[in-house]
Amino acid sequence: MQVDIHKILHQYWGYNQFRPSQESIINAAINGIDTLALLPTGGGKSICFQVPALAKKGMCLVISPLIALMKDQVENLNKKGIKAVSISSELNYHQIDNVLENCAYDNVKFLYLSPERLSSDIFLKRVEKLPINLIAVDEAHCISQWGYDFRPAYLKISELRQYVSAPILALTATATPEVVKDIQNKLEFKKHHVIQKSFARENVSYNVLPEEDKMGRLLKICDKIPGTGIVYVRNRRKTKEISSFLNLRNISADFYHAGLKMAERNEKQENWIQNKTRIIVSTNAFGMGIDKPDVRFVVHLDVPESLEAYFQEAGRGGRDEKQAWAILLFSNVDVKALDDNFINSFPEPETIRKVYHSLCNYFQLAEGNGAFQHFNFDINEFGKKSGFKTQEVFYSLQFLEKEGYFSIQEGVLTKSKIKIICSREILENNNSKTEILKTLLRSYGGILDELVPINEFEIAQRLQIKKDELIAKLKTLNKEEYIIYEEKSDEAQITFIDDRLPLKNITISKDHYETRKKIALNRINAVKSYLFNDKICRSIQLLQYFGEISEKKCGQCDVCRKNNSSPSEEEVKKFIDQLLPFQNKQITIENLLKEVKGIRQNKKMEILRLLIDENYLDIDSKNNRFVTVKL
Repeated sequence: MQVDIHKILHQYWGYNQFRPSQESIINAAINGIDTLALLPTGGGKSICFQVPALAKKGMCLVISPLIALMKDQVENLNKKGIKAVSISSELNYHQIDNVLENCAYDNVKFLYLSPERLSSDIFLKRVEKLPINLIAVDEAHCISQWGYDFRPAYLKISELRQYVSAPILALTATATPEVVKDIQNKLEFKKHHVIQKSFARENVSYNVLPEEDKMGRLLKICDKIPGTGIVYVRNRRKTKEISSFLNLRNISADFYHAGLKMAERNEKQENWIQNKTRIIVSTNAFGMGIDKPDVRFVVHLDVPESLEAYFQEAGRGGRDEKQAWAILLFSNVDVKALDDNFINSFPEPETIRKVYHSLCNYFQLAEGNGAFQHFNFDINEFGKKSGFKTQEVFYSLQFLEKEGYFSIQEGVLTKSKIKIICSREILENNNSKTEILKTLLRSYGGILDELVPINEFEIAQRLQIKKDELIAKLKTLNKEEYIIYEEKSDEAQITFIDDRLPLKNITISKDHYETRKKIALNRINAVKSYLFNDKICRSIQLLQYFGEISEKKCGQCDVCRKNNSSPSEEEVKKFIDQLLPFQNKQITIENLLKEVKGIRQNKKMEILRLLIDENYLDIDSKNNRFVTVKL
């Protein structure tokens, strides 16, 4: 019987039709065809594997490196009444075994896990019993050493072929032609099959501007472009400084980075999504998995290390398909920083080996022990105790992670856990202690039976007290044995993939090291080329980098505006004359441009911007699709 995928889409997501390319990808998965799906940021990748998994008997195995995104998707699926689970470092061996047991016999539809988990003994013992109908590989570019975020653990995915006959659906938002080919080879596709939606974003104006006074330019951008925005910077200190700078000038802003506590991150993120905060200033930690459609501008105050990263971040603007601006500001200092960062990001192999050795000593880990153990980690404390510079440690750890020795996760992605252990008689009393206990009971199922992940921020809101006050009360309840309270750590966490090896066995392949260095250099050179190439349309440059041939100029980037001749006085007068009937009236920009005849579209846009800049047209601050004619 043919399953109606449109019915599934409407039942669980409320949509009446699929986005471009989604239906083709879903049908390929249903028909058992290995497929690589290339969809730009915001293209709806998760639906591409969730719908076919629901259309077939069995369970979808989802492999993703993004722990926070996995948790969000599991929570969202469960809210829809779809049974989904994940395996993470929060679970002990017994809990993981229970999860896999449930997947085998309890009608679970989605199992999410990181690629590092694929090689664990407990998973390999269970995998043949799992009713897997589809293997979804998210962020599939991570499997290729030519990709911008290579993770060796992804190379283990193809080994699933010997246990599972289900098709593979690989998904990514950014991949060069080299990476596209490599993904399919590494995943051992039976037949090369790629479905790609064009990376072109006709509603996004890409702009690269040389600028020494970046803060002054940022103020102008915030003043001229109404609506919400994202400002990306390279380090955490800048996020706070720049958000303060904007707030002092009456521009609502907040800062965001991976070092914040989870409750703070959730609150800042939610305020921005709800438009209580206009602008979020962030490191690249912000944006992944956040689907806010009405972002009007994305500004990069620092130069990104790759065009892949830039394209993903810039692509968070204009997901509602209305006009948005991606603006990259740079100076000569930025170009030098790009070169310096490249040099620093490749410590000598001997330094990398010594960092591994010191790290194992720091955790008091004996040789032959450590596989899948995880440790809280403070990079500054480790640097002081080991004698390494923080920068050396940072990049050495990145390299060791890519070599597959361990994985690194932000501690803020874990949750606190609680189990209520007091008697039911105590729960029936009415006092301040039982008020908290009853709130916990109402909020979390199974909390009397086992440790359950909780969110202190949400509980504090329900009790109408501050989070710090709640935590103090929970600690007291724990001490008095009303509950077991395991408070989460806000430090980063390192999970060893294998047992500790002797120093002599820590190998950094020279060929691999040099290849990675060459790839990184090519990537930086591509960024430089993008910065200084003012002859070719920005959209065409980006599309060509990702292997998409296009000769259609966008007509709205800084290059197109520079290369287009300015509109003549006659054209401006002709434009104005045709707007006179609309004087003192509000009209959509789309209809306004339709009313003007006899002028080329790109010239219309230039004149429109000119009239807005000169205040002859007022953009509606609540809905930037409308303007008021004030000629």
